[in-house]
Amino acid sequence: MKPKYSVKLLCELLDVSRSGYYKWLKRKDTPNRYEQDRAILTELLQDAHEKHPSYGYHRLAQSVRNETGWLFSHNLAHKCCKHAGIYSLARKHRKYRKPGEESIKFPNLVRGRWNVCRPLELVTSDMTMFKNNGKWYEWTLLVDVFNNEILAHSVTDKLGYNKPYYDCLDELKRLAGTKKEQNSPITFHTDQGAVYSSKAYCLAHAEYNIIRSMSRGGTPTDNPVIEALNGWIKEELYRDFDLANAPDVPALLDKYVTYYNEVRAAYSLDYKSPVQYRIEQGF
Repeated sequence: MKPKYSVKLLCELLDVSRSGYYKWLKRKDTPNRYEQDRAILTELLQDAHEKHPSYGYHRLAQSVRNETGWLFSHNLAHKCCKHAGIYSLARKHRKYRKPGEESIKFPNLVRGRWNVCRPLELVTSDMTMFKNNGKWYEWTLLVDVFNNEILAHSVTDKLGYNKPYYDCLDELKRLAGTKKEQNSPITFHTDQGAVYSSKAYCLAHAEYNIIRSMSRGGTPTDNPVIEALNGWIKEELYRDFDLANAPDVPALLDKYVTYYNEVRAAYSLDYKSPVQYRIEQGF
């Protein structure tokens, strides 16, 4: 249009000053401050994603904030991740399963009421399996529902070996104390697994301040806290800690549990670690 119409005429028609037009013309190929910040943030998010491929954009954003002190919104982080093709490699889609039957030994006392007010009010446990260097391992976890802190864990490469269950139970008994001590009872929720349902296991904590609760058979949604943890913790271990090739599995799990309890920021805890959250709540 320039050969036919003068710049002055076009500026008057568009209600733009000539000086403003020439200023824009000079800088139009130079990214503005917002675009520069967005490019830098995208690089930081990409670096965080390479360190933690299992993280979603919320936790990637929090990781960048913790490391740099930079304040920005989740919405901006989401836009940067979407533009750069950054997404969690731990995403899964699960199918609905019909609930099973109640246990004949212990009823489901929780029934979806997972909001607790103090540590050791409600504790849950489960076993999960993973593969390392072609060998299968069974890992048992004991988790405090108050802040999702891992209270105890034990691993074995002997499939079907029940010692890890009892290792975690020993820690729970220590925390609960005996009935003679009259401590506040701990509700202990599990599935109906063979060890959890066994007579020997039940007798092992009979004299302690432990109240048993069980999920319905074949119903992982009755124990969503630890079922969810089992899923994404393994994804994180595989993708971020190279669990599949670790030379020393017990040492790696000890290191991870320390990281999980004391360092790892959790969305459900306002991006605090379980230990930090518990201390800030006054416990």
